[in-house]
Amino acid sequence: MELFATVDQGGCILDMSHLNLESLNLDTVGDERRRVTQQLYLYNNRLTVFPASVCLFSKLEVLDISNNGLTVLCEDIQRLSNLKTLIAKNNRLNEFSFPKEFGSMQIDTLNFSGNMFEEVPTQFLKLQRLKYLSLGGNRLKAIPAEIENITSLEMLYLGGNLIISIPPELANLRGLRYLVLCDNRIQSVPPQLTRLYSLRCLSLHNNLLTYLPREILSLVHLQELSLRGNPLVVRFIKDMTYDPPSLLELAGRTIKSRNLHYHPNDLPGNLVQYLDLASKCPNPKCTGKWRRGDRFRLHTYVLVFVSGSEEARPGRKRRLGFVNNLRKNSNKTYSL
Repeated sequence: MELFATVDQGGCILDMSHLNLESLNLDTVGDERRRVTQQLYLYNNRLTVFPASVCLFSKLEVLDISNNGLTVLCEDIQRLSNLKTLIAKNNRLNEFSFPKEFGSMQIDTLNFSGNMFEEVPTQFLKLQRLKYLSLGGNRLKAIPAEIENITSLEMLYLGGNLIISIPPELANLRGLRYLVLCDNRIQSVPPQLTRLYSLRCLSLHNNLLTYLPREILSLVHLQELSLRGNPLVVRFIKDMTYDPPSLLELAGRTIKSRNLHYHPNDLPGNLVQYLDLASKCPNPKCTGKWRRGDRFRLHTYVLVFVSGSEEARPGRKRRLGFVNNLRKNSNKTYSL
């Protein structure tokens, strides 16, 4: 067939994208082509019904049907027993679009971003081999507690939805490495997330966060933390602009950051007293110091937490503190 574009000489990849197809007739495809094809690309067409003839490719491992008008995936998709990656971005699918036994498939990668999901389909929660799940740009209002059942999950992308909270059960996904929850309506982060010991990226920008739990410091493998566009960042910028640090704080910061040796008789009494209040950073990997009330703390991590709590002086207003990453040799990148 002239419409077919074989990407490799072995015929393992079949590209039928950008052809304005409204239906798909693969009956004329030879048996050999059906037998060897492992990747099929049907994105950017006009398909409104999932083509049952796709199931003729018995060894298919990757299927991309993005940018069509699909509303339902028929039961025939379950015949693709070797399917590992299913990409169906920018269609019209929702939580009712899947066959009942879809959860028994051996899929490890799902990308259904840009559809019409209001809930995570229960079938997805039964995919025991699922490692990468993307449901960004939908209409999700909540993350189900049953998300903990996807024990193999390594990447969860739920950005651009209407989510208002994070369930503590999410912390049971011990293999999770990338968690993207940006552009939602999340107001708080449960401290249980500190059990995500494998987490490397936590994206929370453009939410409604006013604080982060101090326990977030225990995420020792975290390499990227994105927080911009939250009220806590706006407040921090406002404090920087309109409430600069005092001369006492600047003096103490300079002495500690440059590791200057001094004798109590060399400094004013109030500065000596201020320096004596220095405590060790709660981050075990940090060699810096922080002082009670110091808005600008020197750390090897860029994190946000509510200063004060049990250490605050009685009657003192609790305030948000940012921990600045000022060390050039840090291998961690954070976006505020």
